[in-house]
Amino acid sequence: MAPIQTLNFITGNKNKLSEVKAILGDTVELQNKAIDLPEIQGTIEDIAKEKCRRAAEIIGGPVLTEDTALEFHALKGLPGPYIKWFLEALGHEGLNKLVDPYDDKTGEAVCTFAFSSGPGAEPLIFQGRTEGKIVRPRGPANFGWDPIFEYEGKTYAEMEKQEKNQISHRYKALLKLKEWLAEAKA
Repeated sequence: MAPIQTLNFITGNKNKLSEVKAILGDTVELQNKAIDLPEIQGTIEDIAKEKCRRAAEIIGGPVLTEDTALEFHALKGLPGPYIKWFLEALGHEGLNKLVDPYDDKTGEAVCTFAFSSGPGAEPLIFQGRTEGKIVRPRGPANFGWDPIFEYEGKTYAEMEKQEKNQISHRYKALLKLKEWLAEAKA
């Protein structure tokens, strides 16, 4: 496979784009494309691969897609890949109410990047996970569920961007992608 110089990152979320660019640095040139893609139901990996396949067909070239999940251990992994819809419907307080009846407030932030070299190519998965706790909202509410996910005493929302970008689920997934891109260039 030829070295990858440019990737079409499929997102309309400026915060995600900013984090991805900050973490990947100059490893690869990122072009942002906002495409509305239907999301199937299934496992985190199934959803990520299908979304990536569809994006590659629409773009007609290499694409990078990203899916984020927030798993509540007390709810056996829910809301998982459906966190966006749960957050829209319930808000931060409503998400907390889901785990209120349980002693176990632990959770896991999961980020899954899928890469496809183009139409018909099987997507590759790069996944990162960060263990934490589901807490009452703290910090700015400008990036998804960050105010309710606590890692080592701070919510993602309370962290400086640089601090979050060194420990987050997205960072861990992008580190794997970065290593793969470096090997692909070699």
